Formats: sequence, C-alpha cells, structure tokens
Amino acid sequence: MKQQYPLFSQVALTEDLPEYQLKQGDIATIVEYYPMDNQEDGYSLEGFDVPHITIEVAASQIIPVSQYNYGFLLKLDLYT
Repeated sequence: MKQQYPLFSQVALTEDLPEYQLKQGDIATIVEYYPMDNQEDGYSLEGFDVPHITIEVAASQIIPVSQYNYGFLLKLDLYT
C-alpha cells in the first residue's frame, strides 16, 4: 500500500485516546510508518505534551494538521 502521510509531518488525532490521556485534536509528529497487507496501515507518533511517549495509531485515527484546523474553523463558522 502507498504511504498516506509522509514521515515527520504533523498530524492531529481524530478521536480521543483515553488510555494515553490524549484528546481529539492533539497534535503529534509521525516518526514511523507500518504498511499492512490486509489491515489498515499504522503510524508511530511522538511529540505530544507528554514527554517520552510514542504511540501507535491506525491511519484513520489521524489527519493532517491543516485539515483539522480547516475543519475546526468551519465548525466555528456554523455557530457565528
């Protein structure tokens, strides 16, 4: 499969990860890519406000920061 996000790009979480006390929208940097044959590709993320933490997520659990910020701004426009 083709890598969806480049290494060292910044991404935002699309959902809460309570096991790590992380929330939707928290930002991290991709440090590793895990292609999977019959499953969703995975990524390792670092750089949250928690020191020395690396987490593994599925591709569907992250989006580029630019897309998250754009979606957040659209939501704000709905309420103004």
